[in-house]
Amino acid sequence: MILAAIDIGSNAARLLIVEVLATNKKGEADFNKINLIRVPLRLGMDVFDTQTISAQKKEMTLKTLEAFKLLMDAYGVQHYLAAATSAMRDAKNGQEILLTVKKNIGLNIEIITGQQEAALIYENHVAETMNQEGCFMYIDVGGGSTEITLFSDGKLQAKESFNIGTIRLLKKQIQLSNWDIVKDFIRTNTKHYKKVTAIGSGGNINKVFSMSKKKDGKPLPYELIKDYERELGSLTQAERITNYKLREDRADVIVPALSIYANAMRWAGATEIFVPKIGMADGLIHHLYDSLVRGK
Repeated sequence: MILAAIDIGSNAARLLIVEVLATNKKGEADFNKINLIRVPLRLGMDVFDTQTISAQKKEMTLKTLEAFKLLMDAYGVQHYLAAATSAMRDAKNGQEILLTVKKNIGLNIEIITGQQEAALIYENHVAETMNQEGCFMYIDVGGGSTEITLFSDGKLQAKESFNIGTIRLLKKQIQLSNWDIVKDFIRTNTKHYKKVTAIGSGGNINKVFSMSKKKDGKPLPYELIKDYERELGSLTQAERITNYKLREDRADVIVPALSIYANAMRWAGATEIFVPKIGMADGLIHHLYDSLVRGK
């Protein structure tokens, strides 16, 4: 069975296509990633200033989604799930654009809430496969929002979405009070645990993990996150592109992202962060598969 997920974020749109491999007795499946396509639409650059997606960005979005649909057809995708997040949530013309997508391209895309976004990250169930005790804190950093999800004792303990994202930080739209809300949530929900292990998702932490040359499955220490934040923060965007071979649309947001991860870890007392290279698109795939199994 071939499944697909479309994630329309504030910084980029992603299409993930997977093949479902053999399932075990619990109905759990292994997914073989066939293709992952990322297009830097950067919708948040418009929306977080004007609350509207411009005509140019709308055209880019329609062309991207038309291409995604053609690729899905070419790969023989049987089922898909598509979701849009923070920028589409804030855009006054977000629903109008998605109606155009449905009419002209034939894709159904849902604008999901921040709470739904946080739940989808958790649906990757990474913590349940780790030989660690205590509390696990998923940190998913996007262009428009950050989702914090806490898991312990085999159960989801708390989840919340905050309007702190890399593009909002670039645009200096985050007040100190916004940070205080995140800090209070994390400290309140982690204070009873002796150990908190962070799990990071999102394109920026995945890039930092690749830069670190760590082996898959090994965590990044908190101090290394801070070192990268200081080192990259001391460089211009052009220097980051040249010295670290970063794309332009990564070079400007990676430092704000590291700031969010570092703060969340510090407030939780987490000394390391695991980077399983998963994101919301992976969560959408798991959610879609689970719904298909339940529907049988």
